[in-house]
Amino acid sequence: MAAGGYTWWYIDALSDDGEQGITVIAFIGSVFSPYYAWARRRTRFGAADPLNHCAVNVALYRRGGARHWAMTERGRRQVQRTATSLAIGPSSLRWVDGTLVIALDEVTAPWCTKLRGEVRVTPAAIIDRSFALDALGLHRWRPIAPVARVEVHMSHPGVAWSGPGYVDSNNGRAPLESHFSRWDWSRAALSGQRSAVLYDVTRRDGSEMALALIFDAGAFDSSVFHTLDTEPLQTFMPPPRAVLPPTGWRVARHTRCDAGRAASVTRTLEDAPFYTRSQLSTHLCGEPARAVHESLSLTRFDTCWVQSLLPFRMPRVSGR
Repeated sequence: MAAGGYTWWYIDALSDDGEQGITVIAFIGSVFSPYYAWARRRTRFGAADPLNHCAVNVALYRRGGARHWAMTERGRRQVQRTATSLAIGPSSLRWVDGTLVIALDEVTAPWCTKLRGEVRVTPAAIIDRSFALDALGLHRWRPIAPVARVEVHMSHPGVAWSGPGYVDSNNGRAPLESHFSRWDWSRAALSGQRSAVLYDVTRRDGSEMALALIFDAGAFDSSVFHTLDTEPLQTFMPPPRAVLPPTGWRVARHTRCDAGRAASVTRTLEDAPFYTRSQLSTHLCGEPARAVHESLSLTRFDTCWVQSLLPFRMPRVSGR
């Protein structure tokens, strides 16, 4: 990885009844870390070591609005990697016979309660294709498994459920805020083992990029682990933009939905000064859909007042 760069792997899932959800993000070079940002400022040309700023972010959403959130940053001595596994502190992700097994052992912030359990992610297929998000190709996004089945078994707190999920990855050779001002992203589970993904990016130079992708896993035997080329993942014309209400922190939210249809926020899962994650009721590809959506303001993130707040939610374990 480039000095000052990053890679993250993102997993989300909603329970079949839509009442519960989980997001797990494993970061090498944690892009939202104030400690990483400060380290880049202290080094020549921003050449900070990404392996010294790693974290597993876990967000668990439960009925009645209960949320559990953890993101503890750790240094390179607490990171172990192989071709099929990644361990950051006491939590780990590893591939076992086509299933991504995530063992979680984190402490929530700021309440310091346990967040412990196992998440098993079984993709319908693996996509071997990535997309450049900027003109220079410094930042890339790969929708690894747009359709997956996820099983959640948490001992702390005691919950168990299953539902449709999603896996992707982003990597870059420079800080996000140096090339982007904002983005909106969403993924929606459709009928017939299909998934639609929307990605709208606004770059620092004012240029924009809109991606609209649909993946159909219905033609594949889900009992067999597949690695697939570009054919099952098709682009389509981005539908019209739809404005969503801003969050309590006044972060703007936008999405896209079929012409003549509406999209609405059914639940705001995360409301941070620069970032929001939401559940949407929307209409895509000719059918109603339930979507996981995020809006990110990198202009807001790249301010001193926001970064001064982050250590309260993102503690760092001492030692390299």
